Amino acid sequence: MIDIGYADSHWMRLALDQARLAALEGEVPVGAVVVKDGQLIASGRNAPIAAHDPSAHAEILAIRAAAAVLGNYRLDGCELFVTLEPCAMCSGAMLHARLKRVVFGATDPRTGAAGSVINVFAHSQLNHQTQVQGGVLAAEAALQLQAFFKPRRVNPEPVREDALRTPDACFEGLPDYPWHGVYTDALPSLNGLRMHYLDVPADPGVPASGHTYLCLHGDSDWSYAFREQIPAWTRAGHRVVAPDLIGFGKSDKPKKDAFHTLDFHRRVLLEFIEHLEPGSLVLVIPDRGAILGLTPPIEARHGYLGLQVLQMSAAGGESSHAYDGPFPDGGHRAALRAFAKLRVSKEI
Repeated sequence: MIDIGYADSHWMRLALDQARLAALEGEVPVGAVVVKDGQLIASGRNAPIAAHDPSAHAEILAIRAAAAVLGNYRLDGCELFVTLEPCAMCSGAMLHARLKRVVFGATDPRTGAAGSVINVFAHSQLNHQTQVQGGVLAAEAALQLQAFFKPRRVNPEPVREDALRTPDACFEGLPDYPWHGVYTDALPSLNGLRMHYLDVPADPGVPASGHTYLCLHGDSDWSYAFREQIPAWTRAGHRVVAPDLIGFGKSDKPKKDAFHTLDFHRRVLLEFIEHLEPGSLVLVIPDRGAILGLTPPIEARHGYLGLQVLQMSAAGGESSHAYDGPFPDGGHRAALRAFAKLRVSKEI
């Protein structure tokens, strides 16, 4: 635990006040103050958006203001307090200003230049040395940043670093696919991956059969493959569930081919069936590429009413875009490559 004195926490709280003002103005909440001989002489807060100036970081603005107060571009004997670890640009400016000491709050693992990514201050070859201390009121500074960014995230559900997620735009305007899917990351084997599936109930006004049609796509398809059959089944009173296996459709896509083993997909599929609590199942698989299709009846505890094998036509015409959509580039196609190899090994 960092031992901080009253003075350091006092000045950092003033920097936090500047950060709050920056957030109110729509800027990333970073604030800074400059102190000399125990007196506040300048302050600054992030303003690159409003100023149309990429250099208008809180530290730079505070340094400029302090230099104007002192009438000197050298800030000898001054201390700067900033709520976030300074970047390389700001760290260089601090050294040029001859600051005596720099104190920061939260670390910045992406661009921090005081130890997180690089440490500009650690080079003894430089002609001026500035003392650096981090972690002062770090939790409060980090909370400010988190509160600012959370509602602004384009996607509030993060993607695992070893996976990709197909942009929603790739699925816009799909013919004959009107259903809104469901996502889950709660299965133990998913370990943070997000899995997509359709869960379409029986049509309103139709006596429910109590049967769930579980549709498992082939090794180059996804739930879109069952778009023609789903309406007929729901009109007959059946519930239809069609998952996109990990690496396919709207589910997350691990980038390494080696990730896609039969054991992993089998475990996810069995956990998924338990998660559904489906009652009586009718298993539906395609006549081509159904590598995992027979796994559930063999290993799951639920009763199976039957097996239906669908003859699936090759994707073509307007539907070819829908089949290619989930895999916009090579990074998204690891499962396609892995399952193709698995199919060859099964045939052999």
